[in-house]
Amino acid sequence: MCRFLRYCFSHCLHAAMTRLEEVNGEVSMQSSVRWLGYLSGLNLLLALFLGLYARWERTAESTLLVIFVLALFVLGVASILYYHFSMERVSLSLLHLWFGFLLGLLCFLNSSSLKNDVKEQAANYLLLASVALRTLWALLERLLGCTRYRPAFLTSAERMELAGFVIACTALLTQKSLSVMVLVVALATVMVALRMKALLALPNLVCFAVITAVLFFKSLNITTNPFALSCFFSQLICDPLLDVYFSGLSVTERWQPFLVWRGLWRKLSLLPLLMVEVTFIILAGRKLTDLYQWYLMIPGFVVCALLWVICHIVFVITVWGFHTKLSDCQRLCLSQGPEFSGLHKVMASKGMRHFCLISERLVLLTLVSTVAVATLCWQASSSIFVSMFLLVLPLESLFHGLFHELGNSLGGTCVGYALVIPTNYCSPDGQPMLLPPGQVQMLNMRSTGILNNVQRFFAHHLIDTFGCDYSTSGVTLEALQTKIKSFLELRTTDGPRHDTYVIFYSGHTHRSGEWALAGGDTLRLDQILEWWRERNGGFCSRLILVLDCDNSLPWVKEVRKVEDVHVAVQGATLARLTDIQLQDPPQLGDFTSQWVEYNCNANSHIQWSERGRAVVASYGISKHWSDYTLHLPSGSDVTSHWSMYFPRMTYPVVQLALWCGGLNLLWLCSVCLRCLKRVKLNWFPPAILDTGQGFKLVRS
Repeated sequence: MCRFLRYCFSHCLHAAMTRLEEVNGEVSMQSSVRWLGYLSGLNLLLALFLGLYARWERTAESTLLVIFVLALFVLGVASILYYHFSMERVSLSLLHLWFGFLLGLLCFLNSSSLKNDVKEQAANYLLLASVALRTLWALLERLLGCTRYRPAFLTSAERMELAGFVIACTALLTQKSLSVMVLVVALATVMVALRMKALLALPNLVCFAVITAVLFFKSLNITTNPFALSCFFSQLICDPLLDVYFSGLSVTERWQPFLVWRGLWRKLSLLPLLMVEVTFIILAGRKLTDLYQWYLMIPGFVVCALLWVICHIVFVITVWGFHTKLSDCQRLCLSQGPEFSGLHKVMASKGMRHFCLISERLVLLTLVSTVAVATLCWQASSSIFVSMFLLVLPLESLFHGLFHELGNSLGGTCVGYALVIPTNYCSPDGQPMLLPPGQVQMLNMRSTGILNNVQRFFAHHLIDTFGCDYSTSGVTLEALQTKIKSFLELRTTDGPRHDTYVIFYSGHTHRSGEWALAGGDTLRLDQILEWWRERNGGFCSRLILVLDCDNSLPWVKEVRKVEDVHVAVQGATLARLTDIQLQDPPQLGDFTSQWVEYNCNANSHIQWSERGRAVVASYGISKHWSDYTLHLPSGSDVTSHWSMYFPRMTYPVVQLALWCGGLNLLWLCSVCLRCLKRVKLNWFPPAILDTGQGFKLVRS
């Protein structure tokens, strides 16, 4: 035994000296911070061994001695695996498993005789020092930018420590150990909620900490070591809690482990969720065995349970519908090719934002019904009820956070229509005329290039295409009016209107900006706006006109005077070069090519603000453009959503969720903010205006 301990000590000392030589050769702030982590682990290791030894010394139980020897053996094996076989992951997983197991033993194998024991007090102080060093290490790592954030619900170290603590709780009686196991799963769920930055993650953390400290262990009727318990809790909560502030991952990056699951596995995950929910309501029903004030308890429980059942039917159907829509998005994403990584774009184009905004309100009502049932049927003496409540609450909060994050981060739906008329010459009266035969081929090639660029733009941003019309003989006003009106009436598959409508036009125009059509007809901007008002009355969609023509500037200026709708015009002016022998003059299609390249290629080197550009971009927005917000679910939208997904008996619950979600308690602040945004955009328009759909409007 002594030889084995000497062997372990010599190898640990050799590894420490080797590491010290490396640090002396390359001293940096990052390596110094890393040593704080090593010191924290060493403190924790000494505290565990000292506490275990103090318990063996007091009780003289052979089991503790065996565990002590096994812990030394595991430490030696982990060192050999780490330094001799380079199996870092296996070694660290083994160590963290034993850390969780030994912390659980120190927590549950506690007695009053250890209160004045010097070794036990020293172990407690070492545990506190380990927590302080661990927290300081994690904080400094994030402040210095040493942390690499990766999409994960739980790290392997956290999973191993949780599993070790669960194994340690088997030292208790069966019912008590089951309650502790459920509590550990609830702690893991709270950690996931923090790492995912769920909206209700911090309230869940406070609720978990207070109820566990005040009620849970008192209901177990056991004495625990508060220092070991606090150390275990702090070790696990530290990183997720700091990540709430420091993590820079986007919403889809944080939820990636869940969003990339296969549809079958995601739907099967509903089974354990249903089991947890059913177990909770059954445990809550045990309150009815208490006959105190039964005449109030029984009717109250029936009403709350009925509301709870209806809300959770809505909850399950909502989650199932989300999985179905997400599977459709995954299939579309895979069809784009293995190099395509824009799941968030696909989700936005499929109307997932609208679905999540409604689902967020429904899940919030589900949470309220759970809290109502728990409050009515609270059982402070039942540890299994308390732990089950602490598990159900963060589980439902996770789905609420998912729907809230996606509803506020995903872009809206968008539909587009393009019209390309390859006419570049006109008669003296301003009407289009046929080109000379020698230039037909060149103009057709340029017009085809415009059409290809527009189709690339629509495909890249997953804009639903109503049509890309190409006409060499011109278009009549009547045909164009029918086409545009049909386009402006389009709706999503879920029922509501699209958030953004994009019309692209390239062709001949008059000096006033009017489109020159076949038969001597023209199309003015106010005609398009009139059609838009007719089709968009009562809705909050927006219209974007992209013009690649000779005279787009008049419409850019005219749209800035429009007040009652959300309309933008993106145009360009072709510079007239004085020396055409040194440089080819710009032509129609150059702006479309550059604008599409700028919006579809993140590595594009196009600079719209550079001086002397041959193509000068310009955009104009209506006066109320800044008031635009993505379409929020209205009463008719929720009714359509309810009739599509839910049974008839759930209609009152859905309407209640709509009414609660529609309350705006900060309306005065929103009015002031709207005025400030309107002044900013009208008086100081930015050079690049982000539309929120993935593409930008630009001006030179």
